Amino acid sequence: MESIIVALASLLAGFVDAIVGGGGLVLLPALFATFPAAAPADLLGTNKSAAIWGTGVATWQYSRRVVLRWPTLLPAAVAAFVGAFAGSWTVTLISADILRKLLPVILLVLLVYTLARKDLGRIHAPRLAERAEMQAACAIGLLLGFYDGFFGPGTGSFFVFLFVRVLGYDFLNASVSAKLLNLSTNGASLILFAAKGHVWWHFTLVLALANVAGSVLGARLALKHGAGFVRIIFILVVGVLILKTGYDAFVR
Repeated sequence: MESIIVALASLLAGFVDAIVGGGGLVLLPALFATFPAAAPADLLGTNKSAAIWGTGVATWQYSRRVVLRWPTLLPAAVAAFVGAFAGSWTVTLISADILRKLLPVILLVLLVYTLARKDLGRIHAPRLAERAEMQAACAIGLLLGFYDGFFGPGTGSFFVFLFVRVLGYDFLNASVSAKLLNLSTNGASLILFAAKGHVWWHFTLVLALANVAGSVLGARLALKHGAGFVRIIFILVVGVLILKTGYDAFVR
C-alpha cells in the first residue's frame, strides 16, 4: 500500500515538474506523510533518486521539439552543479531557518509581478548577446544551484522566472531550459545523498517509473499548448508554493 501511495505521488510530481517545476511540492510531503519515522535525509535522497529520471526524460522530450541554446545552457548547467554541491555542503554548517521565513514573501513578490505583467513570457525574444547571455545564465545557475542544495523548494519556478525576466525567454523555452539546469542540480544532490547512504534504492525503480510516466504526459501537454499554458501552470504552482511554504514557516 505504501508503494502505491508514493508511486501515485511520484506520477503527479513528474507531471507538474515537467511543465514548470515544483514536483517536490507533491512527492516530498507524500514521502514524509507515508514514512513519518524515517530520517529526513533518507526521504530527500529518495525523492532525488526518482525526480532525476523524470526531469531527464522531460529534458530529452523538449530537446527534440524546442531548439535549446546549448552554448548558454551547458556552462550554466555546470555552474548549477557546482552551486548545488556548495549549497549541500553549506547546509551541514548553518541553519536554513532564515530562508524558510523569507521564501513565501519572495514567492509572493514573484507571483504579483507575473500577474501584473500580463505580457511577461508570452513571446520568446532573447535580449542579450551570446556571451552576455551565457554569463547571466551561469550566474543564475550558480545562485539557484546553491539554493537548491541548501534549501530547495521552488527551485524550478525560480529558474523559469529568471529565464523569462532576465534573458527574455517565453515560458515554454524558459521551462525547457530550467529542466536542464534542474537535472544538473538534482544530479549533484543525488551524488551527495547516495555517497552518504541516504537513498532507499528499493523504492527508486517504482518511483522513477511513475515519475517518468507523469513527466512524459506533462511535457506533451506543455509542447502542445505552448507558452500560455505553461504560464498558467506556473502561476498555479507558485500560488500553491506560497501557501505551503507560508504554512511551514509561520504556522506549523
